[in-house]
Amino acid sequence: MDSWVRFSAQSQAKERVFRAAQYACTLLGYALQKNGASPDFVARIKQLEAHVSLGRKLFRLGNSADALESAKRAIHLSDMVLRFCITVGNLNRAMYFACDNILWAGKSGLVPHMDQEKWSQRSFRYYLFALIMNLSRDAYEIRLLMEREANGKRQKGGENGPELPADSGLQQLVLRLKLQLRLLGHVLRSNPPLFLDVVKNACDIFIPLDKLGLYKTNPGFVGLCGLTSSVLSILTIVHPWLKLKP
Repeated sequence: MDSWVRFSAQSQAKERVFRAAQYACTLLGYALQKNGASPDFVARIKQLEAHVSLGRKLFRLGNSADALESAKRAIHLSDMVLRFCITVGNLNRAMYFACDNILWAGKSGLVPHMDQEKWSQRSFRYYLFALIMNLSRDAYEIRLLMEREANGKRQKGGENGPELPADSGLQQLVLRLKLQLRLLGHVLRSNPPLFLDVVKNACDIFIPLDKLGLYKTNPGFVGLCGLTSSVLSILTIVHPWLKLKP
């Protein structure tokens, strides 16, 4: 398994580049179609997208092993919520990659009579569950950091904040909301890895939602989300300190 993990680590950057190219083609094809480009040219862009997608799947053959190794490491985390979110998320990622590998075998002709639609839907369901776990982990980390920041300010200032008359319930609600938003902005600005992870997962979740028919958008929006998250993923590979840990 170690050799598969090393192979996966070496191919991750190439897979991210292929992913960015795939969703760039999706976005470009949609934009050209909306602007009245010739059907033949749009068909060529879609064909290029399909070829890039198939080539990208080849770089993901070892990713299931990498996800399982990440799940094994997460089991030993002391924080129960992080342990659950990261472990379950990585197990779903492993299943998603396994389904994706089977789908690659069907699309490449190795298994010609495969029900590709069934395996595609199955892979996107695992992908959606993994992203839900990732966003849950992000929300938990944000809550912890906001509580820590608020407690630090309270201890430093020695007060709980501005007092309002007892009958100003709406004003208290608005003030509390403003303070929470300001605190949220400060926490995200102070933690670039967490901010990038939130944006990346938020962009990615629209892809399986659209593919599964749970929240239909359009190919242009899906392409934009996929391209944005791919660029952010490449950024975390180029600058490892931007990758959220553990």
